Amino acid sequence: MRVLGIETSCDETSVAIVESTGGALTVTRQEIASQIEQHRAFGGVVPELATRQHLLRLDPMVREALTVTPLSAVDGVAVTVGPGLATSLLVGASYAKALALAAGKPWLGVNHLEGHLFSPFLSRGLPPGRPHVALIVSGGHTLLVNVRGILDYELLGGTLDDAAGEAFDKVARLLGLPYPGGPEVERLARQGDPRAVKFPRSMLDSGDDNFSFSGLKTAVRVHLQKPGRAAPADVCAAFQQAVSEVLVGKTVRAARRLGADTFTVSGGVSCNRTLRAAFEQAADRAGLQALVAAPEYSTDNAAMIAAVAACRFERGEQSPWDLDVNPNLRLAAD
Repeated sequence: MRVLGIETSCDETSVAIVESTGGALTVTRQEIASQIEQHRAFGGVVPELATRQHLLRLDPMVREALTVTPLSAVDGVAVTVGPGLATSLLVGASYAKALALAAGKPWLGVNHLEGHLFSPFLSRGLPPGRPHVALIVSGGHTLLVNVRGILDYELLGGTLDDAAGEAFDKVARLLGLPYPGGPEVERLARQGDPRAVKFPRSMLDSGDDNFSFSGLKTAVRVHLQKPGRAAPADVCAAFQQAVSEVLVGKTVRAARRLGADTFTVSGGVSCNRTLRAAFEQAADRAGLQALVAAPEYSTDNAAMIAAVAACRFERGEQSPWDLDVNPNLRLAAD
């Protein structure tokens, strides 16, 4: 099974080809075109600008991919249909449908969040078949999922307000740091003391699997208004430490409670090296295995979309031609 995947859910255009053979997954090609420079001047993603960039980039990227693997050798076309920005999703979905229809190939609309569940396994060449607890942590999502097996999920909890990545970006704005804020906070945090400010660890001991980061963001804002506030580097380090302790603590607890010997971490925030190290150290202490998505599969990418589709195509699934995008699509789980 060979699948052409397309991802245009937000501000990254991505095209990939993934092969599935006997349950093994191989990413034979992936390209990601970032739009950071186009959105930097606005301090965040501008939906109309993102859509225009997808329209400019998608077709040349697909054509380039098909010079290596011709369309005749592709068994199906997959594309993200949600969640994400409506107009960005429409670009990818419309293109994928037209391409599949013209070539007489089946197509599949894929949930972006399900793609993230696959991403920690892509560099290992396997779908997420073994039971584990998965944390998806990105600019728009913070979710804990019980993965019981391939394509079998139970949603444990999520953020009640801001996602972790959103909190990073908002704190960066409070400090006057450039877009994108997450990497800037991480960079400055390396020079700071995480013990300089005691920020709240919201919902760390709430007894459930939900998260909340808006209070932490507010605590940072209040601290910055004080006359004796800490240096920006110390604020970044203390904020990052607070986020890390909550994410790591709740993920490890969920894994222990469910008897899982493995947990995974994916999404753009998992690129944070301090966070990655914290998860690996916590796993060692708890006697668990931590699988953190490789950087090339952490942010929005088409390989994870094609990988999901390969597994679903092999089960005989495909999408109807009238399937529409859903900006608020939720992870289909019990």
